[in-house]
Amino acid sequence: MNDDLKISKRKPTYPISEKLDAYLSEYRRNIDLPIFYSDLLRFQGSVVVYDQNDEDTLWVRVYYNDYEREEIDISLKQVYSNLISDGGKGILKYLSVDAIDFCTFGNSKPFRVKVRNILNDNYTYFYVKTADASRVYGLELEQMLSPYQINFLVCGDTLIEEHIAGIPGDVFINTMLPDCNESEKAQIAKEFVKFNERCLIRLLGDMRSYNYVIVPTHDFDHVVFKIRAIDFDQQCYEGNFKIYKPQFFKENYKMVELVGEKIQNESIDQYKIEERSIVAKRMISYHTRLNALLDCMVEDEISIPKHIEMLKEDIYEFTMDLNFRKSENMGEILRNALDFVKRNYEDVSLKRFL
Repeated sequence: MNDDLKISKRKPTYPISEKLDAYLSEYRRNIDLPIFYSDLLRFQGSVVVYDQNDEDTLWVRVYYNDYEREEIDISLKQVYSNLISDGGKGILKYLSVDAIDFCTFGNSKPFRVKVRNILNDNYTYFYVKTADASRVYGLELEQMLSPYQINFLVCGDTLIEEHIAGIPGDVFINTMLPDCNESEKAQIAKEFVKFNERCLIRLLGDMRSYNYVIVPTHDFDHVVFKIRAIDFDQQCYEGNFKIYKPQFFKENYKMVELVGEKIQNESIDQYKIEERSIVAKRMISYHTRLNALLDCMVEDEISIPKHIEMLKEDIYEFTMDLNFRKSENMGEILRNALDFVKRNYEDVSLKRFL
């Protein structure tokens, strides 16, 4: 544990390159939108949003002039239709935009839109953000290398993200983890080991407890807990290798402590190998698409030279693979990292047949 682990305070927003834009079009992530992030910034005022315990959520509920609100609502309902359905207008009459919230915390400064079906009161959320290349790469890698499907759209400098349901990690750790039984705690510890390994492999940074969610699923005789990232802003940006390991953030100390209590070292190694094997299999399944994305990253600027030099040296010390020292940018570092995992997986798999 390192209490002094620091994240860059002001990570720049990297624009979507022409090559990445073409990739997004090929895989149907690009779409014409009727409203942009900049349009939502024209709100006239706001009120603080408090949680059920009357604590500030760091979100504010924004409001607009009456003559703009009607147009904004129609546009946001159309965005929802594009994101969730086939983009048709037939469902718009059944939808209501109940709230538009704005968050000034963090780099992305997102808008959160609450959309409700007026026929049955079911509702969901989606987010409107600035289209940062780092975040887009992170979302695509999540789609390919994690167990989870993720839905998003890009148009120019605007990113639309589907809401990822779950219990915020910090809330779960503080209010629900103490009440879990011993079997559940062991299972959560196992999932944290695997989550830690998955973030490390694909170089997703800053997984402090409020940047992931715990997703409980009720099986017939017990509850299964999964850990899922919800913030992809720090994909391949930082230079400190530890930032890509959730275990080193003080916000995750209770999870690390749980691993120490519930999981033996031999089992930790086993779970790491399992996760590497699963990620390697996904890389093989997504071979063409993943290579196309990495080709974009290799030609893109998504970090600064200081971070690139630091990270490639850190990973070289960790792996003793000279390919990392030869890397010239974050795209090459990630490609070498994924090749390293895939190569070792294939070597081990081949040896089983010899």
